[in-house]
Amino acid sequence: MIDYAQARRMMVDCQLRTFDVNDNAVLDAFDTVPREAFVPKGREPFAYIDQTLRLDGATGESRCLPAPMVLARLIQALKIRPGAKALDVGTGTGYAAAVMAYLGADVTALESVPDLAETARARLGTTARVIEGPLQAGAPKEAPFDVILINGRVEVRPQALLDQLKDDGRLACVFGPHRNAKATLFVRAGDAFGSRPLFDASLPLLDAFAAEVGFAF
Repeated sequence: MIDYAQARRMMVDCQLRTFDVNDNAVLDAFDTVPREAFVPKGREPFAYIDQTLRLDGATGESRCLPAPMVLARLIQALKIRPGAKALDVGTGTGYAAAVMAYLGADVTALESVPDLAETARARLGTTARVIEGPLQAGAPKEAPFDVILINGRVEVRPQALLDQLKDDGRLACVFGPHRNAKATLFVRAGDAFGSRPLFDASLPLLDAFAAEVGFAF
């Protein structure tokens, strides 16, 4: 029988702390929210490995549970404070939404794959609102947001999501082509958006944010 509380402690000490995750509130959230409750049934023993886990919906479109150290660094960069209004894009089964809610955020979790959205609703309960819709469109009826997290890699600038940020709002994602992708933080300042790379990272590509394939002549 796996001691999941001990597994969470090992994840925090051996993965997060050694990867520059030093925000005590974030560390506490990852030490408390049961990651094993958000993995596909039968894969609970793999919940705390240092790898991204695929979450495949019935449509064949993939979502992922980002590796703990990648997700923790992204969430840390968002600087979530109690009462912050948050959007979790590509929520999958809802793990990142649960972590942000633990940090005190008012979370809307967006998913475009119906069966995954239903799973997220069941696992999150009243912790977050789960809505269905195109990921690239965001949640305009719920906007504006203080923070937005994208669970997956994006190849194109997520402008519709950036437009749903409040002034000084922050969006964190893995941005760029597969071999050159970086965890990136976008910050809104009025009508302008700045960005800075945080660290090298890669996650499965979200189809909604794939670059169009060009033609060569």
